[in-house]
Amino acid sequence: MTSALPAQSAGTIDVGGAFTVPRLGFGAMRVTGPGVWGPPADHETALAVLRRAVELGVTFIDTADSYGPDVSEELIAEALRPYPDDVVVATKGGQLRPGPGQWRPDGRPEHLRAVCEGSLGRLGLDRIDLYQLHRPDPAVPFDESVGTLVELRDEGKVAHIGLSNVDVGRLDQALELTPIVSVQNRYNPIDRSSDDVLARCEERGIAFIPYAPVGGQDLRVGDAVQAVAARHGVSPVQVAIAWLLARSPVMLPIPGTGSVAHLEENVAAAALELSAEDLELLG
Repeated sequence: MTSALPAQSAGTIDVGGAFTVPRLGFGAMRVTGPGVWGPPADHETALAVLRRAVELGVTFIDTADSYGPDVSEELIAEALRPYPDDVVVATKGGQLRPGPGQWRPDGRPEHLRAVCEGSLGRLGLDRIDLYQLHRPDPAVPFDESVGTLVELRDEGKVAHIGLSNVDVGRLDQALELTPIVSVQNRYNPIDRSSDDVLARCEERGIAFIPYAPVGGQDLRVGDAVQAVAARHGVSPVQVAIAWLLARSPVMLPIPGTGSVAHLEENVAAAALELSAEDLELLG
């Protein structure tokens, strides 16, 4: 890999001493069908998006067994195996999918074990680089869910543990049990409800992986983002990604898309430099 690759324009991040990747990853949720359900409308395009991401220098690919379900992981394996040595595939477990657009947490130890095994098989891996608890399950003691991931790590099936959709209390609780190398929460210029979680990640040297950089499928960009985008002649999504990169050195954005053109646009945001005036306007 050379420094000329677009995804490296924002530099790299050391994820909890576990691995180092360019500070712009790819979220593979949207290569699936509508409602994150079933196969994509165009199978070959989905494969092309994943392959193009790596060509552009992206080496951190984030997915989950619930994306499809199973579909995203299967596509990643089909597109990228044998994986380049520098590619890190992170996945998640702990959500059930009753139907399109429907999500239900399941943090039972037996469920987490089963879906981790399933992810290993679909991805064609002996060990998952980063395995994340997708969402705390209010019906299951949090320590039991996290403890299962610790067991999977101790058995060699998982290399490192991350969390998703957690507050500071849950993060601190998990840190009492085991090292946590990443937290993946919704975060963007409009929704900053995880500011306190980001601050804790900065304190502890934990990578913060923001999803939905402009609100996800419910597109919300705000007047400030639109104004800065117009000033630079770029898209609001690019401004949101650049803002995230400027917001904190522990930030590892994972913008996702099912379009090669949009992927290239997103990755180009790694080189977008926002001025002090831009950052003041964005807040």
